[in-house]
Amino acid sequence: MNEKFSNHKTFEDIKHIDEDGREYWYARELQVVLDYKEWRKFQNVIEKAKQACKNSGNNTFYDFVDVDKIVKAGATSKNIGDIKLSRYACYLIAQNGDARKKVIALAQTYFAVQTRKQEITEKEYSLLTEDEKRFYQRDLTRKGNYSLNQAAKNAGVKNFDKFHNSGYKGLYNGETADDIAKRKGLRYREDILDNMGSEELAANLFRITQTEAKLKKEKIKGENNANIAHYEVGKKVRKAIKDIGGTMPEELPTPEKSLKQLEKEQLQKLKRKSVEAHIV
Repeated sequence: MNEKFSNHKTFEDIKHIDEDGREYWYARELQVVLDYKEWRKFQNVIEKAKQACKNSGNNTFYDFVDVDKIVKAGATSKNIGDIKLSRYACYLIAQNGDARKKVIALAQTYFAVQTRKQEITEKEYSLLTEDEKRFYQRDLTRKGNYSLNQAAKNAGVKNFDKFHNSGYKGLYNGETADDIAKRKGLRYREDILDNMGSEELAANLFRITQTEAKLKKEKIKGENNANIAHYEVGKKVRKAIKDIGGTMPEELPTPEKSLKQLEKEQLQKLKRKSVEAHIV
């Protein structure tokens, strides 16, 4: 999502991820992105968001976490109060912000899309459309890759492109990420995972989670050993697919639209609805 805000930073630009792979945002950083000059005024919006959180039956303790941050002030440092926010908390802040600000309207639209994507994970998987399944699986692979990267880093991996290609080569019968992209007819640097169907994403998710587990369980050390482990897991996942009579991942069809395209279309629809609502 590259919707630009007033100071040329996006909501995703200021996102943080903790050691457990959970997303969070700092209120003071969000304040700048949402074009609030004074912390005092932004705090009022946060309080309204907290009240909305309570009214919906949720505990604010989990979505609005008070923290202290050390900032430099000239030659000295000082502690300032800040708040770690969940995505839901950010959504509520956007909903309670100054609707006259263009950036708030954009944020509300953005969060409507993101909230919809999160709602998908709470529905029965079998009831999802193929595109919804793709969003669901892509979110899991994104989080899985983050955890895998942490495990690989602990194992001594520095060349992550080579590490990930080892896994792809095992699963895709020797194909690297570039080979997969070319076969799918993708543009330069276009994300291959965003251009996979749900079945192909699920195969990659299994590769990702099992490689992380292997690195940790066997306490693998050394970049070369980690690469070999990733290749072996990819190859075993491929064999499992073959043994149960499944379709090899390189033979699965590439969706007509990437997830980035689908997300952009969703955003455009919500913007049109927002404009129509204001006209009415």
